[in-house]
Amino acid sequence: MAPKFKDGDVVAALNGKWISWAHTVVAYTAFLGALFTGMYLHYHKIVENEYYGYPQEWFPSVSATIGDRYPERSVFQLFIAITSAYTIYAFFEWALILFDVGFDAVTAIDFEGFELVIRDVHGAGRGRDSQMVADAVLEKEKDKPVGIAFGQGFSWDEYLDAVADIYNGFFFWSMLTSLGLTVWYFPLWHMGISGYEAVFMCTISPFVLGIGSLRLLVIKNVRIFHLLSLAGLVAYLVKSPVYRLFTIGFGVSMSCLAWTATWYAERSQPARLEAKVSAWSIGLIASSVAKFTFQTSNPIWPIVHAQNGGWNKLGLLLAVLAVLRSTRRSNFTGGSPDLNDIHQRSPIQAALGLAGLFFGLHFLLSDSSTAILWVWEGHPVNGPIAANGILTIVAMGCGVVLSILFRDAASSWSNFFMTCIGAFLLTCYGNWTGYCGALLLACNLLSLAPPLISSAVRNSPGLTFGLGFFIYNIIVLASVWVVAYAFVPGGPTMREHTDWVMMTMVVFIGAGIYAIPNLENSKRPRQKSSRHLPSRWLSYNVYILIVLELLAASVSYLRFPTNDYVPYHKDEKLITAGIWTIHFSLDNDMWSAERRIRDVIKELEIDVIGLLETDLQRIIMGNRDTTQFLAEDLGMYVDYGPGPIKHTWGAALLSKFPIINSTHHLLPSPVGELAPAIHATLNAYGELIDVVVFHSGQEEDPEDRRLQTEYLSKLMKDSPRPLILLSYLVIKPLEGNYNTYVGEKSGMNDIDPSDWDRWCEYILYKGIRRTGYARVSRSTITDTEIQVGKFIVGEREGSNDQISENQVAEGLRFPSMFRGEGVRGHRYHVFDEPRYYN
Repeated sequence: MAPKFKDGDVVAALNGKWISWAHTVVAYTAFLGALFTGMYLHYHKIVENEYYGYPQEWFPSVSATIGDRYPERSVFQLFIAITSAYTIYAFFEWALILFDVGFDAVTAIDFEGFELVIRDVHGAGRGRDSQMVADAVLEKEKDKPVGIAFGQGFSWDEYLDAVADIYNGFFFWSMLTSLGLTVWYFPLWHMGISGYEAVFMCTISPFVLGIGSLRLLVIKNVRIFHLLSLAGLVAYLVKSPVYRLFTIGFGVSMSCLAWTATWYAERSQPARLEAKVSAWSIGLIASSVAKFTFQTSNPIWPIVHAQNGGWNKLGLLLAVLAVLRSTRRSNFTGGSPDLNDIHQRSPIQAALGLAGLFFGLHFLLSDSSTAILWVWEGHPVNGPIAANGILTIVAMGCGVVLSILFRDAASSWSNFFMTCIGAFLLTCYGNWTGYCGALLLACNLLSLAPPLISSAVRNSPGLTFGLGFFIYNIIVLASVWVVAYAFVPGGPTMREHTDWVMMTMVVFIGAGIYAIPNLENSKRPRQKSSRHLPSRWLSYNVYILIVLELLAASVSYLRFPTNDYVPYHKDEKLITAGIWTIHFSLDNDMWSAERRIRDVIKELEIDVIGLLETDLQRIIMGNRDTTQFLAEDLGMYVDYGPGPIKHTWGAALLSKFPIINSTHHLLPSPVGELAPAIHATLNAYGELIDVVVFHSGQEEDPEDRRLQTEYLSKLMKDSPRPLILLSYLVIKPLEGNYNTYVGEKSGMNDIDPSDWDRWCEYILYKGIRRTGYARVSRSTITDTEIQVGKFIVGEREGSNDQISENQVAEGLRFPSMFRGEGVRGHRYHVFDEPRYYN
């Protein structure tokens, strides 16, 4: 029945001042949001006017900010105002906006005496006994996980604690993921085992917690050990690669020790323990979001600094604050878990579960595009692309929420069965089918973190976590052996057996699930087990998780390719093609090299480039992908090449021209490392041109190289279209396999038969006119030069007669900046200048 009085029950009330504050915040967000977006995406464009640009003009006007560029103009209407004294005018213009919105905020004082009231005049909100529906729902759900986690009040103090815990998790994962790629630097230059691989074992530091006195020392001083772990963030200041590696190793060692002690100290408080584990898991998601934002590079890694995209100082400052905040109220009283209502299982099984969990999270989920590259099969695209990494991040977030709301289901055997299905689909299928398996695996792995870690802390941490990290290290090495089999002892046994690695991970996780204490056999009444239900602390973790997911969604939107790329010299119908072995994007001094690679590719005006040694989606290489950054920054179509599941060192193709079709090949390699190739068809100025990118086997395996020569020569011979080969062949000019690659058997021509000083890189062609050829030194980026050729589409092959540069049209010439001493260590070498041909 409706109430007697028209005014009815008060459903909600809002003080009038909040309307004013809401208006103020939204208005400021509109203008400042456009300003920050514009300055991040199009800074040089929006400060430019009719007469001047940066650095003469360095602050944008309102009109240029909100109207000139997308996505800024999606918020505001297009309105351009250009005048003299632009920067000074811009400040007046912005001041007018900011003061106007700020003045509106003063109305909060006027509105404070008003109250906005919403009344229910029809009684729709009434429940039985005059109880509001909302209250009834809360009452009904109060003893359920969702009610306990989200049905309590909000505290900024506890929210900041959650932020600090998650940031601590973020820098733990940032340091752990950096360890592998800094270790990788040494065997990379030694071309085999270097000895520095032993630093991997720094993660087994929790073994010391098996000693009672040391365990007590660490737990009582856990803040100190968390602070010591920050050495990994300071490592970027160490110039020597060796000492930088040792510094990182020390930081990772302290971090593993500190996190284990933190979890163990909370073992008698299941709610607090679960909140800490959840924060650690969301820290992994935060790390993945950071890498998603920075195209697979982490801005606080020790291989970056301010000059190549690092945010190390800010990351270190926030880490110090986070540690001080999160450890100020930790539970150091210890205490043992209540063992009366559980059935203990083997600590060895718990350790195996930890090993499988740690490895799965690191191997597959420390970068949102790892699984995408596993299932990548070329063009036309029939699967996910890098920008779809948001789906991986969402799946990880769903796993965290699943572990909070349905903890028993997360640790059930049915969930383990779904984990097995996900691993199977990812390992055995490509495109969307394989990626759906990856999403299922991502959700399940994150959901398993709280039960597996909570189970492990019921045993001696020295045994469960020390042994768990040790076994994790063994699986990590096995994941490297599957591709590095030609360089390591016992390698042939593990050759191309990622399936074995995945099976091991899943079986170990199953062992961990078996070790989880069985609460169902408890003889205590169900209501007595409320301490096992989620706490309000978890709700703050979920709020932060939602923010991270929204950030990732925004990044995904900005990273979707525009597919409107233009070659450098379209009027001349010119293709500038290059080949470069980029040495896994680690330069000679162990710094990330992708920005330096980008700069020289751009300055050489390369339209099509084959990049070799590009598969970085492994733990040992940081789960990175340089081609994502290059393609998006340079505005190029990309074929990432055979993925990590194909067990090669990687080959990729970047092109200013649309890739109509591409096929991946693994050439015969009965003994040595696998030889990847990409055979792509490009639409260049309306004509179809084939490009092949190829990395042959080692010098030590002549039979492999002979078989590969025959395979590739037939592939090129069978192509009915003009073709350019960008390759790493390991041959001497005019000798041996060279005469199969070049000549009647392949139909291919050498870009310069007179260039006798070659061994690795070669450019060959057929059915297209070659006009120029240059060799450019590598600087300190890698161990291999850049070779570049120029070709004109639609013209016949021409002759090998060389001509001088002044006989060549301006648009067909190589950039002059690389003559003489060149720039940044890049110059024309061997011939000391480019060569041109009739």
